[in-house]
Amino acid sequence: MSPLASYRRLFAMVGPAYVVVAFLGRLPLAMSQMGTLLLVSSTTGSYTTGGLAAGALAVANAIVSPVAGAIADRTGQRPVVLVQSFAGGAGLTAIVVLTGAGAADGWLIAIAALTGAAMPQVGPLARVRWRPITGSAGRESPQLVDAAFSYEGAADEASFVLGPALVGLVAVLIDPAGSLLVAAGLLVVFGGWFGLHPTAALTRITHVATAVKGRILTQAFMIIVAAQFLVGVLFGSVQTGATALATAEGTPGLSGLVHATLGVGSVVAGLSMAWVPARIGFQHRILVAAAALALLSSPLALVHSLPALVAVVLVLGFAVAPYMISNFTLGERIVPLNRVGAAMTLLAGATGIGYAVGSTTAGRLADAGGYSPAFGVTITAAWLALTLAVVAQRVLGRAPQR
Repeated sequence: MSPLASYRRLFAMVGPAYVVVAFLGRLPLAMSQMGTLLLVSSTTGSYTTGGLAAGALAVANAIVSPVAGAIADRTGQRPVVLVQSFAGGAGLTAIVVLTGAGAADGWLIAIAALTGAAMPQVGPLARVRWRPITGSAGRESPQLVDAAFSYEGAADEASFVLGPALVGLVAVLIDPAGSLLVAAGLLVVFGGWFGLHPTAALTRITHVATAVKGRILTQAFMIIVAAQFLVGVLFGSVQTGATALATAEGTPGLSGLVHATLGVGSVVAGLSMAWVPARIGFQHRILVAAAALALLSSPLALVHSLPALVAVVLVLGFAVAPYMISNFTLGERIVPLNRVGAAMTLLAGATGIGYAVGSTTAGRLADAGGYSPAFGVTITAAWLALTLAVVAQRVLGRAPQR
């Protein structure tokens, strides 16, 4: 079956409504971090405070989401996603209200953390649904599952495009507060819809049918967790560096649009991963993508204008999706089937913690020395990802897969 045929068959199984809802349901999380960074930093006048608030949101989400994923593995996704969608929408609204009221920095950071804890990880939970979807009525095939993960990787990257782009657009047309209110509305409507969709029940059925013991935290899986942490550092530092550079040029609202270009190449590269021959192991795919991350991020050291930043970030995006898709796909294959929800949210959580570390570190460096030191964090993270991939080749190659 060709990759195009696999994509057509996948979408025919679930219908276009599910594809749209699952995509729009993940936008609020992509918007919330950038929106919080921009709103808090512009209101308080401190990149450090903005980075801490955005980082607190990301860290809390990273800590709570694996717990929510484990609960979803046992109870089904519906109740978990519904509760998180409404609670997360309320939290985003609270950030806007408190920021407008001039609340102290500590309160802003605390509410951001509570909001992050409440928000659902729609992307990882959508990944979990594809195996039971493709396996219903005996239809599962490795090609369909691989195509599904390639699509989900591209969808995640597309959310990284549209999320910051919406933040930037609303910030320019209205104000930064409006971007978080839009995210809250999307979360309540489409996050709730995602929770109510019939495919949510399949995860509960799968758990009951495959209730076997197994551990997630193997050496190979922890390497993949570390790899996703470094991706998060890259995301957080690029966002903060882009904000600092755009602010220095007098157009802070454009920072979200600039960061969105990171996802343009990622979407194209992500969809193309379905064409990679199955004989190429995932450990080798991770190595090649990590090498591309390291090489393509290095020109950030020479960036001193928004047009130059757009060009570098656009090209860098072509390495991001292959790296993340390879990590998530290998991670899904080396954990017990009934623990996939916890595993996928744990990987997403590691990305969130990395984002917090990247945005906070880059924020402090940007306050002290501008955008160049912030981009230094991005470059360092990319080269560390390459080092990790080189060192871990043997362990990842030997990890048993389903």
